[in-house]
Amino acid sequence: MSYIHELEGWPGFQWSSKLLAERLAAVRHKQGRLIGRMEALGFTLRAEAALQTLTEEVVKSSEIEGEILDREQVRSSIARRMGMDIGALAPADRHVEGVVEMMLDATEKYSEALTAERLFGWHAALFPTGRSGMTKIVVGAWRTEQSGPMQVVSGPIGREHVHYEAPAAWRLENEMQAFLEWFESVGRTDPVLKAAIAHLWFVTIHPFEDGNGRIARAIADLALARSENSGQRFYSMSAQIRKERNAYYGILEATQKGGLDITAWLEWFLACLERAFDGAEAILANVLRKARFWELHAGSSLNDRQRLVINRLLDGFEGKLTSSKWGKLAKVSQATAARDIEDLINRGILLKDAAGGRSTSYSLVDETR
Repeated sequence: MSYIHELEGWPGFQWSSKLLAERLAAVRHKQGRLIGRMEALGFTLRAEAALQTLTEEVVKSSEIEGEILDREQVRSSIARRMGMDIGALAPADRHVEGVVEMMLDATEKYSEALTAERLFGWHAALFPTGRSGMTKIVVGAWRTEQSGPMQVVSGPIGREHVHYEAPAAWRLENEMQAFLEWFESVGRTDPVLKAAIAHLWFVTIHPFEDGNGRIARAIADLALARSENSGQRFYSMSAQIRKERNAYYGILEATQKGGLDITAWLEWFLACLERAFDGAEAILANVLRKARFWELHAGSSLNDRQRLVINRLLDGFEGKLTSSKWGKLAKVSQATAARDIEDLINRGILLKDAAGGRSTSYSLVDETR
C-alpha cells in the first residue's frame, strides 16, 4: 500500500472548489457572526470568553492524545499570562506551563512567521523534561533515523492498529522546508481551507518523535487566527475534535491511504469547524450568565472566599459542592466553610440540593427562572 506522501506529485493536493463552496460560505458566515457578537461584548467579557475558550482548547487538545491535564492549573496559567485577576491562582507544573505557552504563542502571535525554530520552541515547551512519559526523546529537533519508522498507531500493546507510516527521517528537512514555505506564502487559497490543509500536511509529515497532533492543531489555530486577523479565540476546534475523535482519526487514516484529492478531508474539517462555532454558544451563554450574576449582586458584601467559590461554580464546577470541598478550595476549616455557606443560603444565593449521598451538597440559585 502506498501512503499519500509516497505518491507521485506529493504534496500537490487537489480538491473540488465546487463541492466545498457552499460549506465554506456557511462556515465563513458563522465565523463572521460569532466574531461580531463577541466583539460587541466589551473588553472584560471578551477576555473572560477567551480565557474559557483557551482553557478548553489546551485541555481537549491534550485529551485527544490521551493525556489529562488539570483544568484549574491550565486556567490559572492562561489567566496569569493574560494578566487577568481570577482570584487565587492554582500553581501549574512545568508541563502545563509549556502547553499553555505553545498555544498562546500560536494564537496571540499569529502574524509572526512560522519557522523551524519556532516549531522547535513549541516542541521543547511540550516536553520540558526531554521525555515523553518514561521514554527519552529528541526534543526541539526533527526526529532521527535512530528512532526507527514513525508509525501512527492506536490500541493496546499486541493489538495495535497502524493508521499510517510517516515519511522517513532523512526526508524531513526538505519536507518541512516545503511545508513552511507554503504556509508563509501568499496565495489564493481561502485562509480557513489553509488551516485544514496545514493540519493534514503537518500531521502527515509527523516530524517529531511525539507531540505532532497537538502541534498540528496549534498550527491550524494559528492559521484560523490569521483568517480572523485576531489573536483572541472564541471557539475551540480541539474541543470539537475531542467529541468526534473516532471520526477524526478515521478521516485522517482514509486520507493517508487515498489519493492527492483531499476534498473529503476538507469537507470533514469544515463541518467540524462549523460545529465548533455552535459550541461557542455555550461559552458565550456561560460568560453572560456570570456577568448577569455579578450585576445582580454588585451591592452584596461577599468575602473573598465566597467570591472565589461562586466564580468556580459559575465557571462550571465538576461534581457536587460540599462543605469539605469548599474548605479545600478556600483553604479554610470546615467550620468557616459552613459559616460561609450558611450566609449565602440566607442571602438566597445558594441552596441545599435534594438529599442524596452521605454529604449535603449545594448549588447556585437559578435566578433566570
